[in-house]
Amino acid sequence: MSLKKLNPENVRLLIVHCVANKCNKPFTSDMLIACGKAKYGQCSYHYYVRRSGDVIPLLPESVQGVHARHYNDCSLGIVYEGGLNEKGQPADTRTEAQKHALYELLKSLTRDYPNARIVGHSELPEQRMPIEQVLDWLSRDPSQRSQLPRVAKDCPCFQSQEYQDLQPSSRSDRDTD
Repeated sequence: MSLKKLNPENVRLLIVHCVANKCNKPFTSDMLIACGKAKYGQCSYHYYVRRSGDVIPLLPESVQGVHARHYNDCSLGIVYEGGLNEKGQPADTRTEAQKHALYELLKSLTRDYPNARIVGHSELPEQRMPIEQVLDWLSRDPSQRSQLPRVAKDCPCFQSQEYQDLQPSSRSDRDTD
């Protein structure tokens, strides 16, 4: 199988996902890669953030992932270990190390992709829309968004507003450290 190329100039979304495994059960990068290969014939995501805070590159950024239907051609996929509590219910199970590593990864990626917006998978509209329309829709306050059908997942189990300071509208004056 030939992997599709991803044009870096087209990257407009940094999409955060969770593995959706129980927080008390490890999910290795090999397991994650195997799931993607079994379902799609390739690894699905570009980066994996483990509970330990380790960030594992999975796909080169020049290769299109298969993590967000309708939006793979304009996004990078970042996934973190966890997303379900011990009972298997959706929950924000990120460790402090994961939160820190995810923030630093997103901060780095926003430097490389200054026009990219950080969004959770569950925040995307389910139907295909032109990327400019999606970006406009996502920039609105969640309470003022039209009731477009969203992806039917609680993934991730937190809102991307957590990264408001990394969004394009907030980045222009950000330090470059």
